[in-house]
Order: sequence, then C-alpha cells, then structure tokens
Amino acid sequence: MSLPVTPSQTIGPFFGEALPVPGGGELAPAGHPDAVTVHGYVYDGEGAPVPNALLEFWQAAPDGSLAGAPGSLDRDGVTFTGFARVPTRADGRYVLRTLPPGGAPFLSLCVFAPGLNRGLFTRVYLAFPQDDRLLQGLPAERRATLLAARAPGAHRGYRFDVRLSGERETVFLTFASAGPAEESGPSGG
Repeated sequence: MSLPVTPSQTIGPFFGEALPVPGGGELAPAGHPDAVTVHGYVYDGEGAPVPNALLEFWQAAPDGSLAGAPGSLDRDGVTFTGFARVPTRADGRYVLRTLPPGGAPFLSLCVFAPGLNRGLFTRVYLAFPQDDRLLQGLPAERRATLLAARAPGAHRGYRFDVRLSGERETVFLTFASAGPAEESGPSGG
C-alpha cells in the first residue's frame, strides 16, 4: 500500500543553503532611524514551516526611486539598493530589515522553495492604499493575505507569513507579457 507524499517530503533544490549572501536581508543602512523589520514564516500546504526556502525582495527606495543595479547584493552600509535575498531558517522563519518604500506602497516578493518548479510572486503591503487596482480586484479575505500586520511590542516591526497553499493561501501573481497581473495559485493556474 502506498501513501500520498506530503509537502514536507518534497526534495530539493535547497535554495536557502545554496544562494544566500552575507547581509542579504539587511537592506536598511546600519543605524538608519526609519528602518523597519519585516519577519515571518513560510508554511507549506499542511501548515508546516518550510526550511531552505529563499525569499527575494525588490522595492522602491523611500523617495520612490528604483535603485536596483548590478551588484545590488553588495552592501556598503550606506547605499540603499532595493534588493534583498533572505533564506528561511530551519524553523521556516525569515527576517528582513529595510526602509519603507516610497511611491508603490508594497515590497515585491518572489518565493523559491523545495518542490516548486519556479518562483512564486506576491506583494507585501505595509498599509492598504485605497486606490490599488490589484487589491480592489480581490475579495476581502484574499486581500488580507497581502497585508503585513504590525508586530505587537516591536518598534517599526511587521509580520508577514507566506502560505504556499491550503487554507489562507497567500495570493500569488502571474504576469502576462502585455497585460496586468492576475491572481494565481502555486501551480501557476
């Protein structure tokens, strides 16, 4: 008799061990007074934490400019690059230290995890803008999966959990080559 495979039995690739860089989750210059912390967990379809996942964040600088450039993982302690690469720990937890984005009110996020054929794209909103087309097009319960919650007792801290599937699955996006983003599940459908 054969039992079905569970999400935790999926094998490689092991992104969290192979691709992180020192300081990859430290986007904010050291000691910056406006720095915020975004932290949380990546969960599989059964609610188990996902170790060895890798989260890539892209965002606008506080002035709204797009600062991404070659070498954006190189940290000099002063320059804000707009790109971070953060692995999950053995317990599925990640931590990002960044500056609040200007212009677009969200951080773009791509999740790589064992068992996924490609990265999953989503957004992390630190607040809900009233005029965001993506958010307006989602039912309230789905919209809530994109909002980072203020972390109680943490100064300028936010919690954002990624749920790859199952109950309260995070909204994932697909991008048409010439059209707007649309909601998708982890299977890309």
